[in-house]
Amino acid sequence: MTSFTRSKLGVVTSGSLVEGLTARLEARESVEDMRVGKFVVIQGEKHEFFSMITDVVLEATNQKVLIDPPDGDLFVREVLTGTSTYGTLELMPRLMLPTDLEQGLLPVKTIPRHFSAVYEAQEEDFTRVFGEEGGAHFEIGRPLDMDVPVCINLERLVERSNGIFGKSGTGKSFLTRLLLCGMIHANVAGNLIFDMHSEYGWDANTEEGGFVKGLRQLFGSDVLIYSLDPDTSRRRNVSIDGQVMIGLDQIDVEDITPLENELNLSSTATESAYLLADRFKQQWMRQLLAMDSEALKEFAESTGAHVGAISALKRKLGQIPRLGFVRDQADFSVVDRIIDALAGGRHVVLEFGRYDSGLAYMLVANIITRRIRRRWVEQTEYFLNTKNPADRPRQLMITIEEAHKFLNPTTARQTIFGTIARELRKYGVTLLVVDQRPSSIDAEVMSQLGTRVTALLNDDKDIDAVFTGVSGSTGLKAVLASLDSKQQALVLGHAVPMPVVVRTRPYDQEFYKAVGRRATGTTEARRKAEVEMEELFPEV
Repeated sequence: MTSFTRSKLGVVTSGSLVEGLTARLEARESVEDMRVGKFVVIQGEKHEFFSMITDVVLEATNQKVLIDPPDGDLFVREVLTGTSTYGTLELMPRLMLPTDLEQGLLPVKTIPRHFSAVYEAQEEDFTRVFGEEGGAHFEIGRPLDMDVPVCINLERLVERSNGIFGKSGTGKSFLTRLLLCGMIHANVAGNLIFDMHSEYGWDANTEEGGFVKGLRQLFGSDVLIYSLDPDTSRRRNVSIDGQVMIGLDQIDVEDITPLENELNLSSTATESAYLLADRFKQQWMRQLLAMDSEALKEFAESTGAHVGAISALKRKLGQIPRLGFVRDQADFSVVDRIIDALAGGRHVVLEFGRYDSGLAYMLVANIITRRIRRRWVEQTEYFLNTKNPADRPRQLMITIEEAHKFLNPTTARQTIFGTIARELRKYGVTLLVVDQRPSSIDAEVMSQLGTRVTALLNDDKDIDAVFTGVSGSTGLKAVLASLDSKQQALVLGHAVPMPVVVRTRPYDQEFYKAVGRRATGTTEARRKAEVEMEELFPEV
């Protein structure tokens, strides 16, 4: 039995392992103080059961009392409370804590007996379950009714792909920023952020009209900023590390396939693109866009393609060269520098500036990520051959917004992002997908997401999608639907020992100080190297 004092809330009266437990509330406890998502500890004979309140119910010992309720008589109401009328709590045990504090946490395999006491969870309980902040343990928020940190394990977080979900305006960008800061601060993985709306690299505007710091301002040279639109970046007083340009000869058919919806391409048009690639190799798009009607007809006759499909493909792909960052030919060394920086332990934010359309975002993200996959697969295979730990590729997490455009059921099996979500964990590359419509993401991909941080969702399909592959989710759905629209989230999955509802950590001056308290190992090593270079080559 733990040595600290808890407040008794009630006793267990019924329940099952599958459906959860019912506890009768003590007469002195107010039903209004019992909130969905609150944590309690059930004291069993051999274990303590760390549990979540999933529902609060009003009950009566005699239904006649409800037929003729006291009409505003406070004295009669107080007499009936706790005797004829009472409240019950629906509880879902999430972990078993052996009474021996030296033992670890256990999954729930049984339930406590009748009349086991239910206590309010204390700070010591949360510390035992979620750990103390430090190292790879990062505070993401605090319980709804307590002021104690709830930590996630960042090393476990980066092992798998993860998701951040919530309807528009619930703070997905702030949640994403929190996790990215935690990963950079703890130095558990490199990060590539495809920043569609310029929210992560430099300061960003809040809905309240203020500004918050970006990753570059918090972590300095550990974070590099590249841009497709340097003019927009300069107008925001952002110092960029390079401009990314794409050449037509660098676009593969695999980069076009996910754009079927954006370009309104038919499946026949996509098949025609492969015929062009077979004939012209890397120059297939340049050759197509240069063809006149006679050349189109001749190509169709020689390959058996449909001339109408080829013509439609040319017309629709004509939107791509009109993007300001696309050139007939382009130096890809900037992208290679990005990949080298990620492999070397730094973090990269790619801003899109005025090119914030779905077409530009998906095209660039696919092209760069495909090259990353190739590099990490080659490096992993080399490491498996040498068995030298120094050859192991650095863990990498890629952040994408509007993730359903890359991972919907139609394109998830064809895009590089679908491949990463399903298979690339063994090569050290995972995803952080950010979306407001999880129901639009392929169910197989959703089932592969290790940790899900979810703000308020209203649509039943989206709520169901968040719990794809999660057992015992019935009570959690009610918890998710009851969240406030701001600064509350349900965290569940691989990086936390059990599902938990938190008030998300504020992204403020105190947070800036916390993540800036110590530099990462890569930063310290880089600064040491810079000092040595200055000593070797002093300025004249």
